[in-house]
Amino acid sequence: MVGPDGAQIGITPLPEALRMAQELELDLVEVADKANPPVCRIMDYGKYKYEAAQRAKESRKKSTNVVVKEMKYRPKIGAGDFGTKTKKVEQFLSEGHKVKVTIMFRGREMQHPELGRKILDQVAAAVTEVAKVEVYPKLDGRNMTMMLGPDKKAQAAAEKRRSNEDSEAATPSSAPSLQEVFLEAVEAVEAVEAVEAVEAVEAVEAVEAVEAVEAVEVVEVVEVVEVVEVVEVVEVVEVVEVVEVVEVIEDSIEMVVSEAVAEEPTAET
Repeated sequence: MVGPDGAQIGITPLPEALRMAQELELDLVEVADKANPPVCRIMDYGKYKYEAAQRAKESRKKSTNVVVKEMKYRPKIGAGDFGTKTKKVEQFLSEGHKVKVTIMFRGREMQHPELGRKILDQVAAAVTEVAKVEVYPKLDGRNMTMMLGPDKKAQAAAEKRRSNEDSEAATPSSAPSLQEVFLEAVEAVEAVEAVEAVEAVEAVEAVEAVEAVEAVEVVEVVEVVEVVEVVEVVEVVEVVEVVEVVEVIEDSIEMVVSEAVAEEPTAET
């Protein structure tokens, strides 16, 4: 007989074994009826049945029924249809199913198998986070097929990366300390003072520039006045010279007239 804690009690008569089980308020359960003598154990049979049912349920959950899904493409498939079908393939793989990807050729399309291979490569590249290629592309009559299987490691890595990205996005930025706030305020004040100083220097330079311009304008006005005065002086000089010339001419005429008058009586005699 085996005790409730798993310890060996030894060969015990049935009445005594039943008495021991009743004293412990447990059940006496035969666990090996083929043994000689049979093996019994003192236990809580209701609890034992419940735990056995739970273990069976867990084992059924872990056992997955793998189903092979199939998705068909055409060599001239459009971008929209390609995206829709590929998302469906990714969904099947995420659910734990295998997916057989088939390219269907028609007519002269059989002469260009590289088009089908290109599409299969694009599908494999689009589902790298959830699947791996189990059977690489191969021709099967008028079709080209490829088998994809779920990749648990890739799915776990992708899930971990997404969770890290979400946690980084959700993590609030740490609040600045009082010292950092004070330093930022001091820097702001210094920046304002520097701007004001620059503005003051610029204002002084602007005033000096205006004063310089006004001084230049005054000098130019003085120069113009001096030029006007020089011109006036020159004009006065020219007028005086003209007057003198006129006087000389008048004197010359008078002399000529006087000489002519003096010569007239001599001619008559």
